[in-house]
Amino acid sequence: MEPSVSVQAQPKNRTAAWTLAGVIIGFAMPVCACLAMIIAVFTGLAGLTGPARTTTSTMPLGGGPVHVSGPTTGPAVAIIDVVGGIVSGDDSTPLSTDTVAASSRIVPLIRQAAKDNDVKAIVLRINSPGGAVVPTNEIYMALKEADKPIVAVFGATAASGGYYIAMAAQHIVANPDTFTGSIGVILSLQDLEGLFEKVGVRVNAIKSGPYKDIGSAARGLTDAERALLQAIVDETYDSFVKVVAEGRKMSEAEVRQIADGRIMTGRQALQAKLVDQLGSLDDGIEKAAELGGITGEPRVIRYRSTSPFTSFLGGLSREVIFTLLGLPADRPAYAAPQLEYRWP
Repeated sequence: MEPSVSVQAQPKNRTAAWTLAGVIIGFAMPVCACLAMIIAVFTGLAGLTGPARTTTSTMPLGGGPVHVSGPTTGPAVAIIDVVGGIVSGDDSTPLSTDTVAASSRIVPLIRQAAKDNDVKAIVLRINSPGGAVVPTNEIYMALKEADKPIVAVFGATAASGGYYIAMAAQHIVANPDTFTGSIGVILSLQDLEGLFEKVGVRVNAIKSGPYKDIGSAARGLTDAERALLQAIVDETYDSFVKVVAEGRKMSEAEVRQIADGRIMTGRQALQAKLVDQLGSLDDGIEKAAELGGITGEPRVIRYRSTSPFTSFLGGLSREVIFTLLGLPADRPAYAAPQLEYRWP
């Protein structure tokens, strides 16, 4: 009788082969997914520093103009968004969402739009409570250097630093219920001396001079330290007042009457001569087209910085993205004190 061993071994060998293939695929898929994410992130990093793109039909890698409405060619109005707290360039990463307005992302967009010969005017869409003084000034200076008509359009909030950057615009449109104003400067310092005493914590500072640990959370301010910091705040405040006076064609005395940090609505801002018109984004686009000498329906484009990674993940928040990648989602608990044009 013929042995049947070879007949029985064939299905067993097939089962083993399929099992091995499944194991290989199971390991390969997550590895390939991780590699794809890494490539996307680094592609986004390269794109953020790359040259401006000229097409407006699709979103270029790393950012650039994307078509919004109107004709697909010809003279254009460019929209640039300033959304969220204004932060320095070091606080921006390809994984950031639009919850912060980082100068490292916004300034290059302004410069790209300024170099685009088709862009005849810029609409600065602001929805920001302000933020750090230095990046606010960086955005403002980039707008001043753009040498093109600028119309600022206020969203829900355009306060303090959010209002500051609008001073580079020739025309300001606010929603009637926009929160704006809050012209002023703040420097926030923590004083945990009482808490430290309760829990028995002592901080010994070995310093080279009497002011080296100024602002330390381990103790309160001395009168001399408070006076020194107040002088810095006052100096920065004076600069803010001058910017508003120049931008709104008002005297510094007129500005100081309302530059006490108060918040106001769009209606109140119109009465105070801090804005020119109550309206919407469409009104701002129409005014920008007029200032840019565009007749008929304008081509509207939007300058944005993005990466394939953030586009793929869509509306996921920074915290969710970082958690999925196994990275710390929160910012460090300690941040150095800084001067801010911010509300509240």
